[in-house]
Amino acid sequence: MKKITVIGAGGQMGQWFTKYFAEKDFEVTGYDSENKITGKNIISSDSLVGSILKADYVVLCTPTRRTPEIIRLIAKEMKRGTYLIEISSEKSKVVSSLSKMPDKINPICIHPMFGPGTKIIKGQNIISVPIKDAKKELTVAKSLFEGANFVTIDAAEHDKKIAVILGLTHLMNLVFANIISKDEKMNLTEKMSGTTFRVQKILAESIMTESPELIETIIANPEIRRVAEELWKDIGRLLTAVQESKTEEVITYIKECQERLAKHTDTNESYKKLTKMVKSVEK
Repeated sequence: MKKITVIGAGGQMGQWFTKYFAEKDFEVTGYDSENKITGKNIISSDSLVGSILKADYVVLCTPTRRTPEIIRLIAKEMKRGTYLIEISSEKSKVVSSLSKMPDKINPICIHPMFGPGTKIIKGQNIISVPIKDAKKELTVAKSLFEGANFVTIDAAEHDKKIAVILGLTHLMNLVFANIISKDEKMNLTEKMSGTTFRVQKILAESIMTESPELIETIIANPEIRRVAEELWKDIGRLLTAVQESKTEEVITYIKECQERLAKHTDTNESYKKLTKMVKSVEK
């Protein structure tokens, strides 16, 4: 029976991985210095190094900031030929730590693009960042997460894309959630609201179920500055144009955006999907 250790096993994704591997008939050991470890058939360890000595695989579900230091602490203690799997949402610093590990350890650097509420791995996206042997690393990752869709990309490109995919969405929804959380008359707002607000509110509130540390890490991605500054600048520009009654300028901005979107997307289809989403939510 293969042995796997999950570091950070008490966190949201840590719990997801312990359950996933226990169901795949691995012997699962969990270590967590901050949270209680729960779950059926999980061996709980109270020592970081002790938990990984016999493991064939080690999964790091640790805060991104602490991950490089944990890699340094455990890599030299791990058995020869074992795999160290890392799942953080920002890759630049982590990749340099994985590259410096002893040759006896195989790095697997992935970013699962799903949350802890996911029931089935089939069809979910996982990003794979090559460290030493891209082909071997991808093969192992695919064998551990059968049925998932894999996208391979280097660390710098990963962080740029993630700045939009996660950074921009989290930033906008965090501020939106903050504004609506101060609404004294939320019941009235709900009664008055239409499709757009309902969907946006569900999305913002769902994002706010993530831990503050994870949200902070996501919006602290240095690559987000570029997109966030564009957001800031464009909001300012549109508000100024509206206040100065520059209707044409605002309409041009909207039309140009619609034209660019139309090259890649059928926006009418998107609207139909939105209507379907709301219907399914309100059953």
